[in-house]
Amino acid sequence: MKRNSSFLGPFALGLMVAIVGFSLAGQAASEAEAQSDDARSSNAQRYEDLSLFASILELVRMNYVEDVDEHALMMSAMRGILEDLDPHSAFMIPDVYDDMQEETKGEFQGLGIEISKEPRQFIEVVSPIDDTPAARAGIKARDRISAICPTEVPEEWTSPCRSTLEMTLFEAVSLMRGVKGTSIAIFIIRADMVEPRRYEIMRDTVKLNSVRAELIEPGIGHLRVNSFQERTGRDVRARLSDLESENDAPLEGLVLDLRDNPGGLLNQAVEVADQWLRDGIVVYTQGRDERQRIDYKATSAIVADDYPMVVLVNEGSASASEIVAGALQDHHRAIVLGVPTFGKGSVQTVYPLDGGAGLRLTTALYYTPAGRSIQEVGITPDLEVSQADEGAMGFPARRRVRERDLDGHFTQEDASGHSISAPPPVRIPDSMLPPDAVEGGNDADSERDAEEAATTGDMTPPDTQLLRAVEVLKSWNYFEDMRRLREGSNPEPSDSQSVASSNHEEG
Repeated sequence: MKRNSSFLGPFALGLMVAIVGFSLAGQAASEAEAQSDDARSSNAQRYEDLSLFASILELVRMNYVEDVDEHALMMSAMRGILEDLDPHSAFMIPDVYDDMQEETKGEFQGLGIEISKEPRQFIEVVSPIDDTPAARAGIKARDRISAICPTEVPEEWTSPCRSTLEMTLFEAVSLMRGVKGTSIAIFIIRADMVEPRRYEIMRDTVKLNSVRAELIEPGIGHLRVNSFQERTGRDVRARLSDLESENDAPLEGLVLDLRDNPGGLLNQAVEVADQWLRDGIVVYTQGRDERQRIDYKATSAIVADDYPMVVLVNEGSASASEIVAGALQDHHRAIVLGVPTFGKGSVQTVYPLDGGAGLRLTTALYYTPAGRSIQEVGITPDLEVSQADEGAMGFPARRRVRERDLDGHFTQEDASGHSISAPPPVRIPDSMLPPDAVEGGNDADSERDAEEAATTGDMTPPDTQLLRAVEVLKSWNYFEDMRRLREGSNPEPSDSQSVASSNHEEG
């Protein structure tokens, strides 16, 4: 194997340990009077561990059967430091750190597909991003990527392609990203294919549009937020204005769609929720010290009209999405509809490091305004509505990975030390809902949907959750009933089936 240039030689290793040792010794001397025996012991142990690490690295460098790339070895060691903490803390090599920064800015160079990965499974395409190389090549949602074949094959590979079965999501993303104008081949497995098909795709600049909007019908808007990037709050305001212009009147109802939104920037989640909240806490974070609590409050001078509002969530709604859904739910500003969310209730701080690398470190847990931790359990919708039965439409049923499935995740017990006991969301009685909005829908409608799909050849499952959300907006009378139920009264269902005017009271 070809020997790569050394990153850190034996003299430098010794110097590193010496500097750290002197630093620790100096610290111990200056704080000797204040330190307890436990603290002194901890410092001594830290020095011994660093010395042991340097010794192992030097033994590998001198005696391993093949020459080693010391830089790669050090990178692996740094990744190992974070591995046993939690699934969201990680050391990022420069390429991965650059990719993360590009994503938060709203563009990157690559193929333009959102992917997911379950243990010992092929990578699955969640969806191709509109007008990107992947979409133009014909890549479809639910395609499985069985192998990736980069133009420049890594030296350690034994073949030009590599199976994605044992590949991590980070590895796959890193391989598919690349400079505009370069190409990469991927093998796709699809239900209608006899064998995997090879697609060679030219990389391009992919612009991420985190917010989309449309009028579902006169007066009712559908605002889709795909992720929380640097401009998401500003884009939400702009799209709301566009919807009102297109409607030629104030909106009478809004569906805020956070399904499959993996999260993003905390400040943007606060800014988005702030669109519909006049005051109060949006979310608060709590570090390991009681003094490390930070409250994020609504500050909008101008708040969107108090039209009826439904927030759509599913198992793919995580982190920042859960912050927005939880805030609007706790303030009684919106009905949350869908299925329980991912359950990521932790906050990561990203630290830039020398050499272009980065450290993503879990530094706090977050809590909804009512003091609920959603860590591991997620946001429970006010109205649970599952998506259309994909099995009945010819698609294999699948189980989505959630926070509780990740190795090393924080549990509810970990979060309970700072969590305020809060009542669970109220389950809305069926008697307070229009007939078609009752969980499970209408069996006859489901059969009719499946029959129509088989006849027309359109095997895309109907968007049951969005349909139910529109039905709820059209039968908004029960929202006020639910609010009164939460506040302790005993509401009677009303008869009106029209969209409510702007008469919502914030809790």
